[in-house]
Amino acid sequence: MEKNRFLYGAAVQGIQNFIFQTNKLQDIIGASELVEEICTTKFAEAIGKRQEDLANDRNAIINAAGNVKYVFENREDCEKVVLTFPKQISTFAPGITISQAVVEFSSQDDFSQVVDRLEERLKAQRNYPMRSLTTGLMGIERSRQTGLPVVEIKGEEHLDAATKAKKSMAEPTRNILCKKAFDQYIANKQFPYNIDDITDKNSWIAIIHADGNGLGQIVQQVGKDITMFKEFSRNLDIATQSAAQQAYNAIYDKIGNVNVIPLRPIVLGGDDLTIICRADLAIPYTQAFIQAFEDETANRLRSQIDKAFDHRENGGLTACAGIAFVKSSYPFSFAYELAEQLCSAAKKDAKHSDEIKQGKRLAQSCLMFHKVQDSFTQEYDAIVKRELQPQDTISFQYGPYYLKPANRNRATIDELLENVKSFDSKEGNAVKSHLRQWMSLLHADENKAQQHLLRLKSNISDKGLKQIVEQITTPRKEISDDKEMRFFMVYDALAIHTINNQTTKE
Repeated sequence: MEKNRFLYGAAVQGIQNFIFQTNKLQDIIGASELVEEICTTKFAEAIGKRQEDLANDRNAIINAAGNVKYVFENREDCEKVVLTFPKQISTFAPGITISQAVVEFSSQDDFSQVVDRLEERLKAQRNYPMRSLTTGLMGIERSRQTGLPVVEIKGEEHLDAATKAKKSMAEPTRNILCKKAFDQYIANKQFPYNIDDITDKNSWIAIIHADGNGLGQIVQQVGKDITMFKEFSRNLDIATQSAAQQAYNAIYDKIGNVNVIPLRPIVLGGDDLTIICRADLAIPYTQAFIQAFEDETANRLRSQIDKAFDHRENGGLTACAGIAFVKSSYPFSFAYELAEQLCSAAKKDAKHSDEIKQGKRLAQSCLMFHKVQDSFTQEYDAIVKRELQPQDTISFQYGPYYLKPANRNRATIDELLENVKSFDSKEGNAVKSHLRQWMSLLHADENKAQQHLLRLKSNISDKGLKQIVEQITTPRKEISDDKEMRFFMVYDALAIHTINNQTTKE
């Protein structure tokens, strides 16, 4: 009689909170490296294997981006890992919490349903957090940054256990994520360890969060067979890494003659990418990434995608991204949350039709961005109402911007970038201040704003520039909440031009 097997799952809880616990780039780097090693090196040690053997282990299903799925052939080996792995991780990465769950199954079971049951149990386990090993008595000296008990003092630095572990991982000999994200395109460049290594002529930086579309639909199809599920997961991981490498290569000339790469990957695995980069590189990099993601998944996952969807505009998976433009001193944790919300907003817009919602068609690739102008930390919807709606029926929230022409009235990324370039000329630079004045007038008196805009258009001599101004000040009209809303591109175009050209540093 065939013996049942055991699907083991482990998931790192609160990855982003752990990574962005402080605003020091070096600590963020170390935290991201710790998360990367939990799923690879440390889990391999837990099952008595080397990391390089794990990649070829037929029972290893997923080992990336804070998630582990592994099939054990017997109960004893599974129980051993369940008992020892959490303690191993809490020692290796203090402050990290992992959830574990196990599902027993047979070869006759639909593996996708087995995975679904495992995910349900993992979700339930998140309500039972591990006891923290970083707690201490009130009389114990605390870290100035985290408030946790100090375990080591280095000069003026008072390090808690988690920060000490992060710093030990942020070493030039490691850089696992950078090697995955840049690969052979690294050349002789160095990696950034301080935020000043990423900024250039101004202090603007960008947090990019990108996520694939339609994964659940495909997993329902390929997940029925354990071998196909593993192959899909592995090829998806490779496709995402390759897309990141191609995106870096695409912007290599834009980086300029600098010794330090002005990008730092934080999460790269599965269909997820989170990266910190110099602000002027963010949109070209993201555009190149989602294009390469479509191409790579088309090459590696075509058969699985064909089975999952009735209609496809392209051969591969699509992706949506959110970009938060912030000053380098802005809290990283809030910037990441904003980038994630922007990504969700892009996905919501991309999934506008019933066909997409029902899983018959893939949503198109697009990106959403926002330039943070103040110190308020609010949900993106609240930011839109407070900053981007001068009148009840007027909005400057023109995005998202699509990789390819959308099936409805939406602008492409190329159209946005072309409009931004128009302000580089002498006349274009002068027009910017008049457009800002027009936007200010929209808050108070729309009639005066309209008069100002008409005078501006009549005074523009460059026909190309005049056409661009006409385009970015002509609204896209939509019905929202039973009222006609007008959306203008002008805010986005000016924001990106400022980010790309503002000089505040020598």
